[in-house]
Amino acid sequence: MESRPLKDALVGAMLPHATFDGWSSATLAVAADDLEIERALLPRLFPRGAVDAVAHFVDHANRTMEADLAGAGLEGRGVGEKVFLAVKLRLERWGEHREAIRRATSLLALPQNLPLAARLTWGTADAIWLAVGDRAHDFSWYSKRATLAAVYSATLLYWLDDESEGSADTWGFLRRRLAEIRSLPQLRQKLEGLVGGPKTALMSRFRSPLSGC
Repeated sequence: MESRPLKDALVGAMLPHATFDGWSSATLAVAADDLEIERALLPRLFPRGAVDAVAHFVDHANRTMEADLAGAGLEGRGVGEKVFLAVKLRLERWGEHREAIRRATSLLALPQNLPLAARLTWGTADAIWLAVGDRAHDFSWYSKRATLAAVYSATLLYWLDDESEGSADTWGFLRRRLAEIRSLPQLRQKLEGLVGGPKTALMSRFRSPLSGC
């Protein structure tokens, strides 16, 4: 089996165990046993153990979101509605594993994992924009992703504690946050005033403790 599908299967098998036991090397080993995969393979697949497993789960979730969004159909939807749907699908898919995702964000919030957490959050924002058809390569590339990364992180936190039926309160929260950032030209002016080199400065300032989980 190719490496990526094998890792996809492993992180999927970890989810029910991580709900109760967190993300750890022991949880990864139990998931391997569930799938009848030799534990000796795990250090090659996930050299840093649980942290690498969480990072791969984020990538797996991003790819799943892209497929779900393509299946939902985007024709006739505005950009804002496409982004809303992408974030909604990104979270809804993992609703039954909410506690496992909470534990993943806690792991990534540890000081030594903050740089990785920031990269994962940025990567999720990038995946969402690409999935809705954004192909811009000017300064707006950075401003859009920085803004969406902040919105996604806030929505993720809200969703983790949302007990409303069908997570309705989360989707209302998300719509309000997206409505607040529709005026991108003003955001661009603010950001351009802060940076000399857009990519370097933005990435150095963006240090979210959350992941793209």
